[in-house]
Amino acid sequence: MKSLIFVVLSLFCCCSNGQQHPQGHNNQLFKVDDLKTTTWIPILKYNKEQGVDGSYKTAFETGNHILAEETGYLKDANQANPNGVLVQEGTYTYEAPDGQIITSHYKADENGFRIHGNHLPTPPPIPPEIQKGLDEIYAGIKLAEQRRANLKPEEAAERDRINYEGRYDPKYYN
Repeated sequence: MKSLIFVVLSLFCCCSNGQQHPQGHNNQLFKVDDLKTTTWIPILKYNKEQGVDGSYKTAFETGNHILAEETGYLKDANQANPNGVLVQEGTYTYEAPDGQIITSHYKADENGFRIHGNHLPTPPPIPPEIQKGLDEIYAGIKLAEQRRANLKPEEAAERDRINYEGRYDPKYYN
């Protein structure tokens, strides 16, 4: 009986039609009349120079006042970067919807991507009281590292054992 049910279900699955997918020309989403176009913006200037050493310079200007310039070159290889480092730096300018001219300068290299411009937000300055506290914390950390480095090997082993067991001994911390 189980095999008969299995055969009937298998035949049903094989004979049933798959899900019908609408064709592009029949689909309402792809009607040509519904497509919207944007205003054509001309490219007024385009320049690209490619060097044999991998360096390049590129610049363009569009009809809606977008300007961009970029240079790139390969920094010499070193131990940290055996294949060299690609350095890219440039500037772009455009007009914001409120009429303000926005200019950004950027650089990307082994230190990451950095950008600056007058329109970008900056963090507020650290209040002097907090900065003083941070300086004290960093000084304490540095002092603790110096003390740890000056310990004799057997004292360091004893200190690690004591710290591991969770006991506090003031002679190791003052």
